[in-house]
Amino acid sequence: MIRLTIIGSGNVAQHLIKAFSASSLVEIVQAFSRKKEALTHLLDAEKIITDFSALKETDLFIISVSDNAISEVSKQIPFENKLVVHTSGTTSIDVLDSKNRKGVFYPLQTFSKNKTVDFSIIPICLEADNQEDYDILETTAKSISNAVFSISSEQRKALHVAAVFVNNFTNHLYQLGQEICEEHQVPFEILKPLIQETADKIKTLNPAEAQTGPAKRHDSVTTDAHLDYITDENQKNIYKILTQSIQNNGKKL
Repeated sequence: MIRLTIIGSGNVAQHLIKAFSASSLVEIVQAFSRKKEALTHLLDAEKIITDFSALKETDLFIISVSDNAISEVSKQIPFENKLVVHTSGTTSIDVLDSKNRKGVFYPLQTFSKNKTVDFSIIPICLEADNQEDYDILETTAKSISNAVFSISSEQRKALHVAAVFVNNFTNHLYQLGQEICEEHQVPFEILKPLIQETADKIKTLNPAEAQTGPAKRHDSVTTDAHLDYITDENQKNIYKILTQSIQNNGKKL
């Protein structure tokens, strides 16, 4: 059994605690949080610490904090030659303090504290400085997920940028769509089957093949009409940029 410590109490840390708590192959020995009450709904109080000096030695330390805090937090771990990893999508493995062995344990998913996720389908991207440490991370990852990948720091940067496009930017477009609906007293619920079908389509089609709409058809009559209709300048600019990007990305059908 792998004994581990989780450092952090944010969205990712809390979901990892839930997932590992349900696994019979790992044991959460401790979790660090600046505020103990942030984790008391997930762990017994005696397992939650607020002082780095109270850390116990374990097989693995998972740092799940904001990117700009990873380096400093890794320096606070009072041990040497232990396997220490972070969960960031963009931060290099090299920011971790060199007194310990380094690695990355990056679950590629959007996490919200009050939204349950099925961890078994979440891709976990791993990186380590040597095969022995990678094997430990792989065993740990496979205890909660069926989708485990070896990904370098450079590849992880590319994945994170791509994830921003397909998740964060896409969700923002949902927000703009909702605003347009609300402005004109149209129920946003009407669009949800379309949103679901668009997401389902790329399970069997390449995104370029799945692309439809007036921009793809070079239907300037419709796109011009849409631009005339949109009153919000931010929405109008985004519409223009995305229309041009779609039209630059393939031949006219």
